[in-house]
Amino acid sequence: MICQRASCTGGYVMNWEDLFPLFISFGVTAVVTAILIPFLTKKKVDQTERKEGVKSHLKKAGTPTMGGIAILAGILVVSLLYMHTKIAIIPVVVLTFGFGIIGFLDDFLKVVLHRSDGLIAWQKLLLEAAVTALFLYMLEHGFGYSLDMRIPFNPSAAISWPHGLSVFFAFIVILATVNGVNFTDGVDGLASSVTIVVALFFTVMSAMLQGGITPITLAVTGSLLAFLLFNSNPAKIFMGDTGSLALGGFVAGSAYMMRMPLYIPIVGFIYAIELLSVAMQVTYFKATHGKRIFKMTPIHHHFELSGWSEPQIVARFTILTTLLCALALRV
Repeated sequence: MICQRASCTGGYVMNWEDLFPLFISFGVTAVVTAILIPFLTKKKVDQTERKEGVKSHLKKAGTPTMGGIAILAGILVVSLLYMHTKIAIIPVVVLTFGFGIIGFLDDFLKVVLHRSDGLIAWQKLLLEAAVTALFLYMLEHGFGYSLDMRIPFNPSAAISWPHGLSVFFAFIVILATVNGVNFTDGVDGLASSVTIVVALFFTVMSAMLQGGITPITLAVTGSLLAFLLFNSNPAKIFMGDTGSLALGGFVAGSAYMMRMPLYIPIVGFIYAIELLSVAMQVTYFKATHGKRIFKMTPIHHHFELSGWSEPQIVARFTILTTLLCALALRV
């Protein structure tokens, strides 16, 4: 979006140079992904599909994973170029790469060292909590941001809670968002496509509200566009937890830097419903001793087993996200 009238963006004028992060990250990720695919294939760093999963996914076994490395490469280059002048991106970078490193460790243990479960649940949760705590400390003490939250559809107003409650709520929101994005990554191109729209939403909001995070929102957009060249159905590479956890960190970090965590259930509705579908399925399964609400979760698998093709799921989930982001743009 390019606006030459200051009134369009609350006093901020976006010029062509502001789009450089988009093109830089696109180029870096495209090149790195093209290099990674044969390298990971040769090293047999590939996906192992669960036999109890969707049967049509069994043919994906052997597809290289950990492609999130390429996504992070594009974001890293842009971050290094811009963080000295656009310091607001630093906390988002920390949360993005913090969760990306956790995802890398999980992927490395699973596909390189062949530890089927990767990080143990308590190890993963402890690391995620530590990264979240670091982000919140930086946000408040390093950058002087409050945890007050803009109200959806009325961003000039804000909700202020007692500090302890705000911190607790932030932990819940960040961890839920990261794991929601992680669950969304189960169909070729789904997490990438949905997150491109969400990243563009935060790009526009940052420009309108002068949030200062447009370099990283555009960097994520460019990296994911490049990754989609190889990740759309049929995927030549998967992002793995390296990518999906990093993207979750990006979404949560951007939301908090813009004081917009209450917008996540709207613009990130797909992430929320993917996470909720798993929670509902597990709870109902245990309570009824084996009965299910959905054919399979996360919910995109339910639609697959109901006859939707992978491209249909990606298109429909992305369209829904686009409509919800457009709705949330009211400022």
